[in-house]
Amino acid sequence: MNSKEKLSGTKLKIYEIIFESDTREGKLFDILLLLCIVLSVLVVILESVPSIKEEWHHILIALEWFFTGVFTIEYIARMWVVLNKRKYFFSFFGLVDLLSIAPTYLSIFFTGAQSLLVIRSLRLIRIFRIFKLARFIGEGQNLISAIKSSQYKIIVFLTTVATSVIIFGTIMYLIEGPEYGFTSIPVSIYWAIVTMTTVGYGDISPHTALGQTLASIIMIMGYGIIAVPTGIVSSEMIELNRRKKITTQVCPHCLKEGHESDAIYCKYCGGKLN
Repeated sequence: MNSKEKLSGTKLKIYEIIFESDTREGKLFDILLLLCIVLSVLVVILESVPSIKEEWHHILIALEWFFTGVFTIEYIARMWVVLNKRKYFFSFFGLVDLLSIAPTYLSIFFTGAQSLLVIRSLRLIRIFRIFKLARFIGEGQNLISAIKSSQYKIIVFLTTVATSVIIFGTIMYLIEGPEYGFTSIPVSIYWAIVTMTTVGYGDISPHTALGQTLASIIMIMGYGIIAVPTGIVSSEMIELNRRKKITTQVCPHCLKEGHESDAIYCKYCGGKLN
């Protein structure tokens, strides 16, 4: 039985607007929601600046309560129309939606709790549903699948890198020693990691000819190492990119998206899509 058949009238209309972006109203809703999210996060950021807070404190507080009211209405609407309320409540976005409004109400009892409202920035992840960017959603799904398929190769690669920095760090500790800032093996390993990843903070550097030679070798190796995981994941994505087109359709049962364009049933829970 189609899950959407359980929704009708106003509930069905609100569900399509809130949870899908296939319609003009749904797309507009997502755009306005993201605008509110960005502005509310900006308010929290500005409130942390002492000079701005002192002059605009009351206006910032009023804006914060306004956005909290908007997000509260949105959260209640989502809970009202969703079929599986428990599933939504404990889902990633469900928890983020709840946490995005809770700090304002907690600030009534606990001073400073409103600063936690920056968690609203996590909701910007919804931007992938705006303008029906199905291609980006599909690529995101492919990237995740490629990483999962390559996990053992990546683990071997990271193990090799970890072993290398331990060896190089230990050797550098023996070469340079505490006199030049390599006060311990952990500190030397930290230097090896920074050098191999080509970050190069410069807080510790070798001074002896042998140490500088070893550092040069590690730096050159770093450029090659950076390319390895990229190649591993890319080779997997070449195969995964042959998949069918992914849409933004949300399953009414499990609330997951990323289904193929011709899918009838949800690939995650088996529920009928439409």
